[in-house]
Amino acid sequence: MGSHTTREIQDESKASKKDKRYWEYKKLGFSKPDTAEIVNSLNQLLANYQIHYQKLRNYHWNVVGPDFFDLHEKFEEQYNEAIENIDDIAERIRVFGYTPMSSLKEYLANSEIKETGSNLSGMEMVSEILKDFEILLSYMVNVADAAIDTGDVGTEDMINSFIKKMEKSHWMFTAFATKK
Repeated sequence: MGSHTTREIQDESKASKKDKRYWEYKKLGFSKPDTAEIVNSLNQLLANYQIHYQKLRNYHWNVVGPDFFDLHEKFEEQYNEAIENIDDIAERIRVFGYTPMSSLKEYLANSEIKETGSNLSGMEMVSEILKDFEILLSYMVNVADAAIDTGDVGTEDMINSFIKKMEKSHWMFTAFATKK
């Protein structure tokens, strides 16, 4: 009753040596299935964020026209913020002992956000960025939900800060797009 056979203890010992990462997560208070759900949602967000980041770089380099100065600067601000968030997401995945997606092939295959060309007007670029924000926000909510369900306050806090900043950016780009 409640005791383990020698064989069971040996099997547990072997399992713990084979999968040291599992025990590291236990120290954080999460089970492997809990971390898998969080990591999956973080990787989906990461893939979308990487494509969004590349679009921002494209638009920063290639915007032309009367809104050049405003948009060139704003796209740079956005891609600098995006790369910081991307780094935070990837490092959060590493906290759980998993390897984040890291190839362009993986990002493209797993991203709902799609690449565009360079030959867009400034307003078309803004429209694309607004669509990206909506997609990213939905993936952020997925991550937050997984974190809340698991009691992962660290991930929830990180994502909440991303959401707050992105909602403000969405509002500002929307205001810009409706200028007369």
